[in-house]
Amino acid sequence: MTLEELLEIETIKQMRYLYSHYYDGNRLDDLVDLFTDDAVCEFGPDFGGNWTGKEQIRERYHDFLYGSGRAIHSQMHAVTNPWIRLLENGEAHGRWYQLNLNVDEGAENPLTLFGIYDDVYQKVDGDWKIHRTRIDFLWPRREFYGPRDIS
Repeated sequence: MTLEELLEIETIKQMRYLYSHYYDGNRLDDLVDLFTDDAVCEFGPDFGGNWTGKEQIRERYHDFLYGSGRAIHSQMHAVTNPWIRLLENGEAHGRWYQLNLNVDEGAENPLTLFGIYDDVYQKVDGDWKIHRTRIDFLWPRREFYGPRDIS
């Protein structure tokens, strides 16, 4: 692996970490800016099906961030164990372990879900963006697809 490839992977990691900080900090504009214009969030029927394009992604994240009246940082999205592969033509594939924690005051059980983010990234105007994201749910219910077939 070259130094340039390592730097690209580190840039993708930093962008994915920002996703968690922006989501948990209710920073909607910053969060949506991490996506390509034609991005797709594949979160399944329990989360509204596929969200396609920045406008719909903004609407759905707005509902989750502000619809429930939850406090800033009442949730924590911890992403760990990144596995990132650089592909051709400014694309990359990544998988991350995901631990969602409810840290709201009075929460009885902080564990809300364990899963794996499966992402496709694209480099747009020199910046890495999320082009597709999916969650392989592991707990409390299981809906596992495995790594995308990216050739």
